[in-house]
Formats: sequence, C-alpha cells, structure tokens
Amino acid sequence: MTPAIFSLSGLSLTDEERAFFRDANPAGYILFGRNVSNREQLRALTDSLRELHGRGDLLISIDQEGGRVSRMKPPEWAAYPAPGVFAQLYDLAPASAIQAARHNAQLLALDLGEVGITVDYLPLLDIPAPGAHDVIGDRALGADPMQVAALGRATLDGLSRGGVTGCIKHMPGHGRALVDSHKDLPVVDATASELETDIAPFAKLANAPVAMTAHIRYTAWDADHPATQSEFVISQIIRKRIGFSGLLLSDDIDMQALEGTIPERSERAIAAGCDLVLNCWGKMDDMAQTASALPTMSAETKSRLDRAMEGVGAVKDETPREELLAARDSLLSLMEARA
Repeated sequence: MTPAIFSLSGLSLTDEERAFFRDANPAGYILFGRNVSNREQLRALTDSLRELHGRGDLLISIDQEGGRVSRMKPPEWAAYPAPGVFAQLYDLAPASAIQAARHNAQLLALDLGEVGITVDYLPLLDIPAPGAHDVIGDRALGADPMQVAALGRATLDGLSRGGVTGCIKHMPGHGRALVDSHKDLPVVDATASELETDIAPFAKLANAPVAMTAHIRYTAWDADHPATQSEFVISQIIRKRIGFSGLLLSDDIDMQALEGTIPERSERAIAAGCDLVLNCWGKMDDMAQTASALPTMSAETKSRLDRAMEGVGAVKDETPREELLAARDSLLSLMEARA
C-alpha cells in the first residue's frame, strides 16, 4: 500500500485514475469541491472507490469544518457555523458550548456518512496569537488551551457518534503563523517555553485517532526544517512531548510552504516520520511520481491506519437529525438572548 492520500480530478473516476489507483493502492483519498455535486453523485463516487479496493473502511476524507471551509455546500447540504461560533458561546456558557459543538459534529458526521465519507479534517486545535495571519481566524475554537481542548474533544466525540473519524490539526500548532502556509513558509521564533501553550490542547487530545502536521518552521525546535519534514519535531515533540501515537498525516504536500518537487516533498515527510502524505491537487503526474518515490507502507503505519478506521460508518447514537439540529440551535440561541 502506498503511504499517501490522493485526490481526484472530477465528479467521477476517469479510466486513467481507476487504473492508477488500483495499482498504487493508496491509503485513501481526499475530496474537494470539484468532486462534489449532489448526494447521489457523491455516494456513487465514494462507492466506486470502495469497490476499487474492496475495503469497506477505506479512508475517504474531506475538509468539512463549517463556515468558510466547507466542500459540501448549500443548497444540497446544510450550512454549518464556523468553529469560532462555539468559542463565542463558550465565553457565555461553557457547558452549553461543549454540548452544541458535540451536536454540530454529529450532524456533520451524518451528512458525511450518508455519502460514504469516513474522515473529516476537524477539529482545529490551533491557538491564534495576536497579530497572526487570519488563515486560522474563525476556524479556531478559542485562545485558551483548555477551552480549545474541551471543544475539540466534544467535536471528536460528535463525529464518532455519527460514524466518522476526526483529525486534530495542525500539530504542533498553526496559531502563531504570520503568513499563510498555502502561499509561503511561516517561521515561528517563539521560545520552547512559549510553545508549551500551543501544544497544550494537542497533548490533552493525544489519544485522537488521526492528526495532521503544520508546514511551519519552529526555530526553537528545528531551525532548518518545517514540522512536516522535521524528524526532531515529529519524534520528540509530536510523538514524545505531546504523546500522540495515532495516524500522522502531512498537511497538503502541494502547499507553497514546502520546497522541491511533490515527490521530493513527500519523501522528506515520510522520512521525517509522517505516516501518510496528503496530495490534494489530483494531478496524475505528481501522484504517479509520488507513488514511485515512496516506500511501501510500514507495518506500524498500517496498524495505525487500521486503528483509526475501526468502527467508521457505524452510527453509535441514533438520535434523529431533527432533534440534534433543534438542540444545537437552541444552545446557540443563548448568544442572541444574552446580546
């Protein structure tokens, strides 16, 4: 199996993609707006991927956060609030915010499960610093590490109740970035002591099944390499200091924060200790060259992948969607009542 998550070019598999994916056998797939039209189409697409590999628990993922990061959009799907809304409610009523975040995530999971998606790249555990780039912005769950951990745990729980695996990101913390890592490499000069704040929510949720790295260079830990490609950051900070033992993905390997060709970036990420590389643009040449460049998935990564995908598709809480929606919206209405 290739230790990569690949992407698709359109609304259905092309013959070229079908042949390549069958041969490369990647760990899974990530979907974007270009792959999404309606429920029937999206379910047919995910079913075709499962049939291709014969794996009912195939990792099929998406960024469906709510707010500005939503690949499945109205009118076909409901609009969901940005994660920052739950941070606002937490300031008024912490227990209500936690419950609302859990209900919201369970609703998201029901939408995703209906169309065969098994992993949502949520929640963000990044702690935004004053003056940082707004690439995180209202995607954050707050500025207090314990609050972020509490809302993040509720989000993971809600997704799991709906049969979907969550992913904590962007480890070990994207909140201090002064530039958007999609476009440039952020360099964070905070001290190791200051960075304890950034890693605190990740340490609280270190038992999460999946995590995603940050394409950020932290000079206190490794002055030469971004976290995604830093053996020190992955082994000593993510695995040891934070204590994360689950499936570790790179952020999108195509982002301009990284240097070199896509296969070179991917090799460096795997060599540094990432379990899987995330390749998001669906470009056949890049995917083919990456599959050729990467080693076969290790037994340790395969074990982590299997653990992460245990129970996907099985709804653990049968509360009707209408009840979850009403309960969430009632809790969110507390902000209007207090305004």
